[in-house]
Amino acid sequence: TPTGAPPELGCAQARTITSQVRSGLAAPVGAPDAVAFGESVSDWLDPHGLWSVAPDSPAGPLLRRRAADLLAEIQASPTDGSCPVAAEIGGELARWSARLRDVFDEGYRSAMSSPAVGLDGFRRLSASPFEDGPVTRPATTLARTLGSDAGFGARAFGDALSAHVQAVRERTTPVLSPEAWALVVLAAAVRAYVPQLDAHGAWAPLDEEVSIYDLELETAPPPRLWTDMTRTTLGVRIEAGAMAPLADGDLVLQIERTSLAGMSVEQAQQIAVLEGDPKVRVTVLRAREAAPIELLVSAADDASLPPAPPRELPLAFERYGDGRAAIVTIADVPDNLGDELGRALADVRREDDVRGLVLDLRANGGGSTDGAADALGYFLPGATLFPMRRRDGGVEVERAPDVPREVRWNAPLAVLVDGDSASAAEMIAGALGAYGRAVVIGERTYGKGCAQEYLDDEAHAGVLRLTTLLYALPDGSPVQKVGISPDVSLSLPGPTEREASVARALGPWHGPDVRDRLASPPPPWPSHAGRVGPCRDEVLCRALRVLGTSRAVARHGG
Repeated sequence: TPTGAPPELGCAQARTITSQVRSGLAAPVGAPDAVAFGESVSDWLDPHGLWSVAPDSPAGPLLRRRAADLLAEIQASPTDGSCPVAAEIGGELARWSARLRDVFDEGYRSAMSSPAVGLDGFRRLSASPFEDGPVTRPATTLARTLGSDAGFGARAFGDALSAHVQAVRERTTPVLSPEAWALVVLAAAVRAYVPQLDAHGAWAPLDEEVSIYDLELETAPPPRLWTDMTRTTLGVRIEAGAMAPLADGDLVLQIERTSLAGMSVEQAQQIAVLEGDPKVRVTVLRAREAAPIELLVSAADDASLPPAPPRELPLAFERYGDGRAAIVTIADVPDNLGDELGRALADVRREDDVRGLVLDLRANGGGSTDGAADALGYFLPGATLFPMRRRDGGVEVERAPDVPREVRWNAPLAVLVDGDSASAAEMIAGALGAYGRAVVIGERTYGKGCAQEYLDDEAHAGVLRLTTLLYALPDGSPVQKVGISPDVSLSLPGPTEREASVARALGPWHGPDVRDRLASPPPPWPSHAGRVGPCRDEVLCRALRVLGTSRAVARHGG
């Protein structure tokens, strides 16, 4: 459970993690950019807009001046002694935080001596004092506002809010020694360092680790107390997705014994996740309530309602010749994509006029490597798929599951991709294309031919997401910074970015050809004789018109 305190790392711990990152990446990388590193440290150091990014903060300019030295310091050997640059910045932060506490207290005293409470208490305390986007307001202004809000809460609700008033004071204007602030600087430096080497990497301390996971791609994501929230002075306001008996609009003050006042966004995200089957006591302010109320929230109570049906992939049918084409839209690649696709294929088989299947992978940003392999089992059962290379030169080869004959798809197949089809989506399209199992139609894909793993850091302080693998297609063709070239090109809107333009993205890797011989050649699409559509999406109609023509057959190798 998050404590609300800023993350800390010791000097040796920080160096241990940076060494692990350099040795664990799938390929060597160049030196980090000191200027970008310094800006990123400042951002990670300051979750509120008070300590280093505010225009009046002296720590921000110092960080920029000393960024190259701090970078060198955290890349030294763990046995090289202390971290004096971090200590220097820590000293500046200690002085600045003491100044901000004085300003906070001034705002608090002013609100407490005000002759009237004024605005409705709930409405005032539900407003956020924090800026969205770039911080332009002086830290002293924000500190005074935080103190004033805290004083207002104390006047409006008395002792019921005293713990939260104290929490926001301690967390936003902490009294730490220069040595303790140096530990906070080092944790921010490691968070900034990892993405400087790995475009897709991240490090998070244990009490904020949820921030680097994509929980929605898990087969059974853990329940959350809410899905969207906004931080306020004394807690978080639920914007959407409240778990009953919580309600959207509630101002959450406390979960069990932990106040949410002054927490970072990452800590608030973590505390909202319920692991296992717990019952948690949540204290909230609610509109038209005269005092905070305590609610007992249980994921089991939520689960006692009729279970939600499994997620279904969108399935549509469009006219194609004397029958129809089935179109399955796959928006992402979760761990259980194989199960989802299996259900969709079962629905397709119930129709007796389907002439072929189109997998629509446009704008699919990818997800799970296992999910991609499981989905491919229906089309390439048991086939060897992607050679994957680690830093030490070792190559692993993924293999599709050998699914039962009765659930395989042996009819014509096509895949529709665009420049935003990436990662695990490229695995699906690329494998089907490399084996000639499907006609790939659309635009060249994004080009993310690398995979990340989640690792415990060797300092036992947090979790790393690290690019440890580069993969190629079954025929050895590179994907990283290259993408999948379609068999038949369609003019589609271009992406705003490709992997080849991403700073610090790894270079391409040509792998070995690991293809098996298919048991039987893939069936070609039958002619549609010009009878296509009308379609719900004109791009789909354009793709279907290409299928069954001599052009598609020639490019497909049929």
